Amino acid sequence: MREINQLVVHCSDTPDNVEFDASDIHRWHLERSWDGIGYHEVIKRDGRMDAGRPWYWVGSHAFGHNGDSMSVCLIGREDYTDEQIDSLVRLLVEWRVRWQNAVIVGHYELDPGKTCPNIDMHLIRDKVDEQLQSFSLD
Repeated sequence: MREINQLVVHCSDTPDNVEFDASDIHRWHLERSWDGIGYHEVIKRDGRMDAGRPWYWVGSHAFGHNGDSMSVCLIGREDYTDEQIDSLVRLLVEWRVRWQNAVIVGHYELDPGKTCPNIDMHLIRDKVDEQLQSFSLD
């Protein structure tokens, strides 16, 4: 089983008022000669999730950090819906329960040339931590 040390949050960098899904991202990544979608999960504008790569496949989403990470991509650029944020927090809580030592990071925190996912990751981590307090991670 691969060791997961990072949970990386991305955005699709698409217009905030247009719905895309994992199949669109899969097609875009194939067009770049990648092996398909690079993310493990995609959160659509209505908060529903689309599966990307299986968790046991190494992602293709953050150069130099793919081997030990899981990735999620929010559809949009910077104006995310409440449903998306709620789904993101739920997913990150699930992943933290599974991979207790993994840290949550935004793509921009791994690559200073990026702004993705264009949200304050401190706020996201705080929301996740609040939810995790209701779980026993022992």
